[in-house]
Amino acid sequence: MIAFLNGKLVAKSLTCAYIEVSGVGFEVSMSQTSLSLLPESGSNVMVHTYLNVSDSGFSLYGFLSEREEELFKQLIGVSGIGPKIALAALSTFEANDLVSAVIAQDVAKVSKIPGVGKKSAQRIILELKDKISGDVDMSSGAKSSDTDVSDVKALVRSALISMGFTDAECSAALDKAPADMDESKLLQYALKRLGS
Repeated sequence: MIAFLNGKLVAKSLTCAYIEVSGVGFEVSMSQTSLSLLPESGSNVMVHTYLNVSDSGFSLYGFLSEREEELFKQLIGVSGIGPKIALAALSTFEANDLVSAVIAQDVAKVSKIPGVGKKSAQRIILELKDKISGDVDMSSGAKSSDTDVSDVKALVRSALISMGFTDAECSAALDKAPADMDESKLLQYALKRLGS
């Protein structure tokens, strides 16, 4: 099992990132959300990965956060939902928004995922609503605790350092960040302040 890749981002396409690790190039399928947050080619990156084995071969899927990876695994655990639809779901919605839609049993919203019709949306909701009911944090409307905020900042700081930024740059980028941001939004906020 390949748990993560830590190497150089060689290139990225509309659906994949190409990461070189010790001279070996990996094609990693990622959500549009994660791809949009990757740095420029030539930068160092660290992505969590999931290796999918099927009759057609091996496919590697990548995620910038453990939360996104966990949601991906929960989605492919739903009968009839494969990795491509799970990735489409994570490209259509941020993790918190998708979790909120499932908990609210919003069939119309879940049906917006490409390749998911009304019946599939109902199945996703039915099979996941109890499994992820405790996963809502910032999207639930409740304020997160100081611990949650510091955990999110620590994850984003780690991601920034893996991209090559210094500790001082990370501290400056994360200073005065709104407390209600999830990992994805906080990373976007920090990168914008860093001019990336």
